[in-house]
Amino acid sequence: MKIEILGTGCSTCNLLFKIAQEAAAQMGPSANIEVTKVADVNYFLKVGVFVTPGLVIDGRVVSTGKVLTVEEILAAIKESS
Repeated sequence: MKIEILGTGCSTCNLLFKIAQEAAAQMGPSANIEVTKVADVNYFLKVGVFVTPGLVIDGRVVSTGKVLTVEEILAAIKESS
């Protein structure tokens, strides 16, 4: 599973990245979740993210413009499985 945090490096984008890493760690290594940052504005537009931070799981935009909690990200991960 691939989780992408879309943002240009602002504090909320960095916070969402850390929270997504924590959520992935809670799922355990067997979940095989890769968390990455994406700063390419053209990619944001391609997937339809116009407000950062954006959270994308396996190519599906899950949220934009807010910092989710670990619990919210875990729920999104389970929904995407």
